[in-house]
Amino acid sequence: MATNLPMSPQLEQIHGEIRDHFRALANGFQKLDKVKDSNRQSKQLEDLTGKMRECKRLIKEFDREIKDEEGKNPPEVNKQLNDEKQSLIKELNSYVGLRKTYMNTIGNKKLELFDMGAGSSEPTAEDNVQLASTMSNQELIDAGKKRMDETDQAIERSKQVVHQTIEVGSQTATTLKGQTDQMGRIVNDLDSIQFSIKKASQLVKEIGRQVATDKCIMLFLFLIVCGVVAIIVVKIVHPNNKNIRDIPGLAPPVPSRRLLYVRTGQPID
Repeated sequence: MATNLPMSPQLEQIHGEIRDHFRALANGFQKLDKVKDSNRQSKQLEDLTGKMRECKRLIKEFDREIKDEEGKNPPEVNKQLNDEKQSLIKELNSYVGLRKTYMNTIGNKKLELFDMGAGSSEPTAEDNVQLASTMSNQELIDAGKKRMDETDQAIERSKQVVHQTIEVGSQTATTLKGQTDQMGRIVNDLDSIQFSIKKASQLVKEIGRQVATDKCIMLFLFLIVCGVVAIIVVKIVHPNNKNIRDIPGLAPPVPSRRLLYVRTGQPID
């Protein structure tokens, strides 16, 4: 049972107040069945709505206390307390559904809806509701003026937001345009670099071809020089070898000379 749950004095007080309000709600709905006048039913429903709002506030306070004491209690106690909270929420929702049934029955649309989602502890409607039927003409006029002033202020705030949004949009457009121009320049620079790299590659290839050609020419000249030297050496070594042609532009080897002398008393041939 909920009454046997281990609770702190603060939790027990809040829990007791919630139970008192639930008993008052049960008695109020029982009495509501005996009321035949629609105006009195509306008034009694308004009182019951106030009690349900108070129950909702107390349940939220009960939930806060559970969370504050969560570290002090063992897990089993925390689970029991949370189950009790869910039970209180369900019981309150049952009264909320009962209230809606009565409102549909009597056709009263003047009260503001009081609704809680299953297991939700967040408020979904304004707490202070004043029936239009109980307000005087002056109060209605003042309320209307107040609402108009609030609407005007909201419109002014919306205008400021729109103006700020336009300014931010303009700044963003300017920034994007600058970035687009910068990207265009970067693309142009990349194209120039790519063209330069291509030209450099072609130049390197051309230089490579020229170097290869020069090497071939030098090799050919080297072979010619070697051939000429070889012929010269052979001519010097074998000057009488008729199979070796003379090198054009090179004088033939000088034949060996013999010294002639005449003996005394012999004629010269």
